[in-house]
Amino acid sequence: MAHKGDEFDKRTTPFKDGVTDQSLEGVVRARTYVAGEVLTCSAPSFSILAQPDDGAEQWDQLLLGERFKVIERKHDYFWGQALRDGYVGYVRAEALSRDNYVPSHYIKTLRTFVFSRADVKAPIVYDLSLNCLVSVSMTEGRFSYINDIGWVFSDHLAEFSDVAQDWVAVAETFLHAPYQWGGRESIGIDCSGLVQQALYASGYSCPRDSDMQAKMGQILDIGPDLSGLKRGDLVFWKGHVAIMQSETQILHANAFHMKVVSESLAGAISRIEKNGYGRPTGFRRL
Repeated sequence: MAHKGDEFDKRTTPFKDGVTDQSLEGVVRARTYVAGEVLTCSAPSFSILAQPDDGAEQWDQLLLGERFKVIERKHDYFWGQALRDGYVGYVRAEALSRDNYVPSHYIKTLRTFVFSRADVKAPIVYDLSLNCLVSVSMTEGRFSYINDIGWVFSDHLAEFSDVAQDWVAVAETFLHAPYQWGGRESIGIDCSGLVQQALYASGYSCPRDSDMQAKMGQILDIGPDLSGLKRGDLVFWKGHVAIMQSETQILHANAFHMKVVSESLAGAISRIEKNGYGRPTGFRRL
C-alpha cells in the first residue's frame, strides 16, 4: 500500500499483489520491487487490457514505437506500464520487442501506409496512426525507410521539434472516426483519447482519462447561458470530455453517435441530460 493509505491511482501506478516497479521504492510500500524491462510496441497498435485475457476490457492502447515497462509475465501477457501516458495493464507478449530503434520522427498525419518498396504501387505492409514513433534510417526519393519495416511517404513524418500549431485542428482531422472504448488510434478513438492525441501532436503532454484531463489548465466559471467559452476550451461531464471548436460548437468522440462528431454544445448538453448523464461538471482552459 502507499505510505498514506491506498491513495495512489491504480490506473497509473504499477502495483499488484504486493509487487511494484523498483522506481517506486520509498513511494509505494510493497513486498517486492522489480527492476522492470523496457520493451517497445512493434505493432501498429495494440490493446492494454484489464486482465490477461483477449476478451478483457481494453483500457488503453500502445502505438508503434511507444515504450512499455514490463514488471511481470503471466502466460502470453506482460503486465506493466506504458511509459508515454503512464497507464498500467496487460499487453500480449507478441506485441512487444526489444528496444532496437531510437525514434527520430513521429507520424504527423491522421493515418499513413508503410509500403514494401519506395513506390506508391508497392504492397502495403502496415498502416500507422498519428503519433506513432518511428526511426528513419534512409530516404529514397519521396519516401523514408523506418524500423526495418518498410517505406513511408516522407511528408507524413515530422521531427519532434516540428509540432502542430493548432491542436484543435489536429482533433478535427478525426471527424467521423469510429468510437472505440480505450482507443487512441485513427481507426477508433474515445473522448479522452481524442484530446490526448491532438495535444501530443502539438507538443504537449496529456494524461489518458477524462477525469485526469479535468485537472489540466484553469477552471472557467461558465454560467447557464454558456457564454465565455472559446476554441480550445474543454467541457467535462462525468466520464466524458469534449473540445470547443468555437464559442458554441464542440467536437467529441462519443458512444451515442459511435464516432467523432461536431455538434452544438447546447444540443449535446440537452441530449446527454435527457439520457440520464447529467449536466457538465466543469469547463477548463488550457
